[in-house]
Amino acid sequence: MVDRKVDLRSDTVTKPTETMQAAMAIAEVDDDVLGNDPIALKLEEEMAKIMGKEGGLFVPSGTMGNLISVLVHCDIRGSEVILGDNSHIHILENGGIATIGGVHSRTVKNKDDGTMDIDLVEAAIRNPKGELFFPTTRLICLENTHANTGGKCLSVEYTDEVGELAKKHNLKLHIDGARIFNASIALGVPVDRLVQAADSVSVCLSKGLGAPVGSVIVGSKDFIAKAKRVRKTLGGGMRQIGILCAAGLVALKENVHKLEADHDKAKQLASGLHQIKGLKIDPKSVETNIIFFEIEDDYGISMETLCKSLEERGIFMMLESQIRARIVLHHQISTSDVQYTLSCFQQTLNGIKVENGN
Repeated sequence: MVDRKVDLRSDTVTKPTETMQAAMAIAEVDDDVLGNDPIALKLEEEMAKIMGKEGGLFVPSGTMGNLISVLVHCDIRGSEVILGDNSHIHILENGGIATIGGVHSRTVKNKDDGTMDIDLVEAAIRNPKGELFFPTTRLICLENTHANTGGKCLSVEYTDEVGELAKKHNLKLHIDGARIFNASIALGVPVDRLVQAADSVSVCLSKGLGAPVGSVIVGSKDFIAKAKRVRKTLGGGMRQIGILCAAGLVALKENVHKLEADHDKAKQLASGLHQIKGLKIDPKSVETNIIFFEIEDDYGISMETLCKSLEERGIFMMLESQIRARIVLHHQISTSDVQYTLSCFQQTLNGIKVENGN
């Protein structure tokens, strides 16, 4: 058993900082369902201002934030949303938009950069003349950064183009912006400009920003009014949430500027992994804080074996398949942790090869 632990499973594993804990301890609270929690109102107002939208709403999770947003935009059962086939909403949110909202997904292939081909998106929009047979397209969803393609950033030009397409067909655009601040930092584009074309955005506080709980969805005043009702329906009205929102305010104030360092350490780690025999990784593909890597086909071990061996040395990752794993950097991973991780990878792979007699 080792004393050192480097948790690279996700940027959701961070612990609240001392500043967050202090803010939570002294937070002035009231009943948010009744609309009176001062810290919640402050966080929602601040996030809306940062994102250039009229209003915001705190929700327990990014999954609920996306679900609420889709349900508001697709408020008639039998509606259809166009989204990426490898998007978080489609793959990792339990099919909630269909199960709960009666919303049909029409997927378009995500390219390696997280985008969808604009022509294919437009081709996926249903012809209103076929409403007797088809669902009615009402929404397009984007994800920025795009997690399953390795934290890729969608450019403002691409987002604007999708926004124009949505307007052309009288559709709405929602952005799953769980890591939108990562995209803003990596691209050097103000976050409000990056989401200008969107009718709604969900922003996670508990990923790169390091808060313990929550997301905020932003949009027009009318959107937020409807979203608040849907949140209550889903059980997301949590009364004295100022205790949680206080940590979110600290995250916005203190942790956004740390994302650049997260990206730098991710690139440093990816470059180091690229030098280790037996691993397949393209360091140039790392744009933000997410790394995917594989094991060489002829190396003779599974990714599961590698992950278990690394855990014995205190290194924790997310197993994706027998040949693929994910690493995510966050502000509580130091440069020393990166070097230790690389050392453990090298020692572990060498040890496994020796055990296998190679």
